[in-house]
Amino acid sequence: MSVSRNQIVLTLAQGFGLGRIPVAPGTFGTMLGFPWTFLLLTTGTLPLYLLGSLLGIMGAVWICGEAELILGRKDDPSIVLDEIVAMPVAFFGWFLVWRQAAGFWPGPGVMVLNFNWIYSLGVFALFRFFDIAKPWPIGRTQDLWGGLGVVADDIAAGVAAGIVCFLAMSMLVG
Repeated sequence: MSVSRNQIVLTLAQGFGLGRIPVAPGTFGTMLGFPWTFLLLTTGTLPLYLLGSLLGIMGAVWICGEAELILGRKDDPSIVLDEIVAMPVAFFGWFLVWRQAAGFWPGPGVMVLNFNWIYSLGVFALFRFFDIAKPWPIGRTQDLWGGLGVVADDIAAGVAAGIVCFLAMSMLVG
């Protein structure tokens, strides 16, 4: 039994099936952003975290664009790869504060050790807020062509969440 190119594209774009959950597919898909962020933190360095994030975003632009063509619908709700690749962006503000305070780039344990899982849930909630509400200029990015339009609003929501996290964590560490 062979797997077609379209099946592979849709499997990735739909977050291995999470995007096909009938209620809140974006929220369920975003949950795969946790292991993606965790994996990027295992690299142990800021440059590799950034490189992995950038490559993930670039791949998502292509895959999400192809998925739109296969599904015949612009930014179909089942496409959740854009949420997945945006989560490391949302976490970036927190990790920058960590690096400043600790003197080194955090490892994956930072997301769950002690009571840090509460901060991880906070990042998740902030990201979902900005992704769903799409305040200006986040919503405007959806007008971009193809996969770029699919991914750009999530990256912008991740940037907004990351800025809020950076400011909040800076005050906590203060």
